[in-house]
Amino acid sequence: MTRYRNAAAFLLLAALWGASYPAVKAGLEGFPPLLFAALRFDLVGLLVLGYAVARGGRWRPTRADAPSIFAGGTLFIAVHNGLLFIGQGYVTSAVSAVVLSSIPVLSAGFARPVLPSERLSPVALAGVLLGLVGVVVVANPDPNAVSSPNPVGVGILLLSASAFALGGVATRQLRTTLPVAAYQGWLMLLGGLLLHGMSLARAEPQAVDLSPSVVAAFVYLVPFAGAVGYLLYFDLLDRLGPVEINLVGYVSPVFAAVVGWAALNESLAPSVAVGFAVIVVGFLLVKRDAIRAEFA
Repeated sequence: MTRYRNAAAFLLLAALWGASYPAVKAGLEGFPPLLFAALRFDLVGLLVLGYAVARGGRWRPTRADAPSIFAGGTLFIAVHNGLLFIGQGYVTSAVSAVVLSSIPVLSAGFARPVLPSERLSPVALAGVLLGLVGVVVVANPDPNAVSSPNPVGVGILLLSASAFALGGVATRQLRTTLPVAAYQGWLMLLGGLLLHGMSLARAEPQAVDLSPSVVAAFVYLVPFAGAVGYLLYFDLLDRLGPVEINLVGYVSPVFAAVVGWAALNESLAPSVAVGFAVIVVGFLLVKRDAIRAEFA
């Protein structure tokens, strides 16, 4: 029964996060990208931190928690999501999800020089390089290919994925004893504040053009893909471990493509599917030992 429950929760998380890409795309019709991201994490942060307070236990950060909160709020939330929301203005939902699926591969590459325990074997290093090749295939920078994704958008999304991967490396070195929900809530609130600053620095108009589809997208992104999605992720992380939960990134593009096609009439270029397959192979090479141990 537990296995079926975990599988159902895994698919629900993949669906929630996969559908968030079309929701962001729809919301960009009425929001400037950085302001959109900032407002989202203002509210999601309050919901997640409120959940942490309601559960009891420690939720106030100490000075010792500050470095990890600063690194995570900056890289995980502000830079990662700021670039993600900007990048999605150039490409389809499926392309965004596929490029972001390179995060585990990039994480392994960034961890290699700074975390001695994360040294890569030649095969794993080949997997990292293969993952990057997959992103290039997704971009398909061929000016004669009419249906190819915009390489600028893919590049911005790759920077977004890199920021998230760097955040993972940085926060692993900066330990915190805050419970997960409280920690995530503070990251989101700090990240939202930084995103507001980035929005002002970019001279975005501080106004929104609301329509039913824009409101629906925002409502979906805050309590569902946001609060429920993040809390479900950390619950599954405890029950499944980091290897299996990373596989969410390889299921969510399917939901992103289907919802993007159904709701936004988005098409899927062949290069996106091929690049996605290459990224998955890269992930399997990087994580082959952990996967073998997990499913042995």
